[in-house]
Amino acid sequence: MKLNFEKAGGLVPAIIQDYLTGKVLMLGFMNEEAVKKTLEKGVVHFFSRTRGKLWMKGETSGHVLEVKEVYVDCDEDTLLIKVNPKGPVCHKGYMSCFYRKLEGNELKVVEEKLYNPEEVYGKKA
Repeated sequence: MKLNFEKAGGLVPAIIQDYLTGKVLMLGFMNEEAVKKTLEKGVVHFFSRTRGKLWMKGETSGHVLEVKEVYVDCDEDTLLIKVNPKGPVCHKGYMSCFYRKLEGNELKVVEEKLYNPEEVYGKKA
């Protein structure tokens, strides 16, 4: 597979979508190693821009993302990964990182919180 990692400084964005519902769950970034591990292991790996390292989604929470299908966009610089999520995806406790809707100038929470992030990640979540 040929991906263009140069446009974003060695990374490609990866849109994560629920395989069954079609709901967009999150957006993350992958370097070549993260893509390789994701394809080899069948669970999503990312490159953390803030920590500067590779990580597997769910390594702390257990909420891994099982890969079902991988799509590459026309410019070969973005991935769409359809997954079977093994629990809530957002580190704030929601199923999706897109749990808020912009209404006017206000953000309205439109999903139910499924767990307390402090119990999983500690006070930093």
